[in-house]
Amino acid sequence: MKNLGIKVSLFLIYFVFAALLNSVGILIERSIELYDVSKPDAAILEPFKDLSIAFMAFLVGSFLPKLGFKRSMLISLAVVFFACLGMYFGNSFWSVKLLFLATGLSFAVVKVAVFALIGYITDSKKSHSSLMNLIETVFMLGIIFMYIVFPLFIDENDENAWLRGYLLMAFIIAIAFIIILFSKFNIETDSSEEEKNDFKAMLKLFSKPIVWVFAAFAFFYVMTEQGIMTWLPTFNKETLKLDAKLGSQMAVLLMISIALGRFLTGILVKSIKWLYISVASVILAVILVLLVLPLAENVEVTTINSIADLPAVSYLFPLIGLFLAPLYPLINSTVLTSVDKSIHSSLAGILTFFSAVGGTVGSFLIGSLFDTLGGDKVFYLSLIPFGIILLSLFLVNRITTKIVS
Repeated sequence: MKNLGIKVSLFLIYFVFAALLNSVGILIERSIELYDVSKPDAAILEPFKDLSIAFMAFLVGSFLPKLGFKRSMLISLAVVFFACLGMYFGNSFWSVKLLFLATGLSFAVVKVAVFALIGYITDSKKSHSSLMNLIETVFMLGIIFMYIVFPLFIDENDENAWLRGYLLMAFIIAIAFIIILFSKFNIETDSSEEEKNDFKAMLKLFSKPIVWVFAAFAFFYVMTEQGIMTWLPTFNKETLKLDAKLGSQMAVLLMISIALGRFLTGILVKSIKWLYISVASVILAVILVLLVLPLAENVEVTTINSIADLPAVSYLFPLIGLFLAPLYPLINSTVLTSVDKSIHSSLAGILTFFSAVGGTVGSFLIGSLFDTLGGDKVFYLSLIPFGIILLSLFLVNRITTKIVS
């Protein structure tokens, strides 16, 4: 298979960072439980992660081609390797903050590298969209791994047992580092790459309407996804009355839904236009919110002996992942394939910046209003960004159609 080594490298590194980045929901619950941190204070973990991503993404989008894709990925893995060890030995809320700071800075580099590389190792819009969906599916598998494996380390008789999960992550990161180190990256870039990817040229991209629509979509999509994903374990524990371990394990249904949705999207997009898939997804997501969230009101504490004893909302609401899943990779691929490959790195930097800021706003907003509105009401806020996302889909289609024609 052409560029197999590069593709395996992209899958591996995205898996690793997916697991680390999306342990934030578990660590918010753990910080509240073990470090006596309040919900608003725990919500600061998302800004530590996302604002560091945003800061680095704006810088790296302009100089990454000069640094080199392979070298940048190796540096990023080395940084998070030591951050995981710091988490294990530090065992404090500050250790958690530093972990997400290091992970955020490193992921910004990785995401821009991955998004830029996809453009160089694919030769058509369909292959670009298919690989984008596959990589995003692997990303969700990394999250699923985190939500399934980490709760297994939680031991009521040893409050520090869960930290051993970070020794496991350090081991996996070391394996990824070695594999990427010996992988061949034979990428031919445009001779004018350096000129087109300087910081000033990156800022000039904001003169294009597609960039503003793209940025708005990224902001509101990730705001919605992260708001739900980050606070779902806490929602399961406090609103649905599940214990900490079961609450985290049930939250993995959201990740499985997204992974399945992206896998299916990779198949459907070959025969159905991306716009139809995206619009249908948004409408179905809104319907699910309106039909399922009322089931979270006044849930009574019961003994859980089987899945039949679980509140219906605990396994129905995570199905929203099926409808969130297609949006991000489809829009990213549609926009990236409508512009020259030489600016994919800069455009990926802009995308990563607004995605990160959106994630911070979404998580912080839900965290701040969780107690005020109640866990059974707070996720209704997702209906507002869903409306904006729907509008952005039609704008992206209109603009990219003009660019291509």
